Amino acid sequence: MRARLASNLIVLSLSLVAVTAAFAQATQQPAKPYEPQVGQAGKDVVWVPTPQVLVEKMLDMAKVTPQDFVMDLGSGDGRTVITAAKRGATAMGIEYNPDMVDLSKKNAAAAGVTNKATFVKADLFETDFSKAQVITMFLLPSINMRLRPKILDLKPGTRIVTNSFTMEDWQADQSETVTNDCTSWCTAHLWIVPAKVEGTWQMPQGTLTLKQQFQMISGTLGSNAISEGKLRGDQIEFTAGGQKYTGKVEGMSMKGTAGGASWAATKK
Repeated sequence: MRARLASNLIVLSLSLVAVTAAFAQATQQPAKPYEPQVGQAGKDVVWVPTPQVLVEKMLDMAKVTPQDFVMDLGSGDGRTVITAAKRGATAMGIEYNPDMVDLSKKNAAAAGVTNKATFVKADLFETDFSKAQVITMFLLPSINMRLRPKILDLKPGTRIVTNSFTMEDWQADQSETVTNDCTSWCTAHLWIVPAKVEGTWQMPQGTLTLKQQFQMISGTLGSNAISEGKLRGDQIEFTAGGQKYTGKVEGMSMKGTAGGASWAATKK
């Protein structure tokens, strides 16, 4: 009886040793690297990566330079930020998923651009992006519309470029579709934040009354109706009385040329 009990204890002990060893081996194995899945749920949208060829097109349309600060809202795996950084720009990604943030940092390190590319775990609706010259996005139209009022209050000339989705009745200044090496999500839209000019201005030629619908303007100069009125950032142009006016908006004043002569306007 004692021999059988001793034998059972030995077997039990060996089993415990085996289980302990197996557990130790399992806990010592490195965790599997995080791999995002196309279509995975996020805070406000599912994740779908922008094709690299469209990333390049978006940055081309925004005319990104090394002097620019680029912010990507919903930066995912970091590819847009990293591509902008490779062009010499300072770039920041705003991403709510901490695993994506960590992955982006690793991707930036692998690309050798950690001095130019940074990533922040944050809610894009609570983020200040007023210092950016370029903002890139691949968000749903409903998210774009929630951001639109904040975007329209940015400094005139700020470039906004999106993958596929629009700003509804705020028409894009430029849209382009990539046909080579792209099968889905292949259209980019660019907006230039316009200066705010609606109101009454005084010019030597008479009273300039402007109405504004985003970058499109209409109104009158004296008794003449304005046509072909448009803003591109702080640059303004319109035709009145058969004369084309071009100029720059500087807060409460504007100045430019028309028919070789200078003109200026002050807001009332």
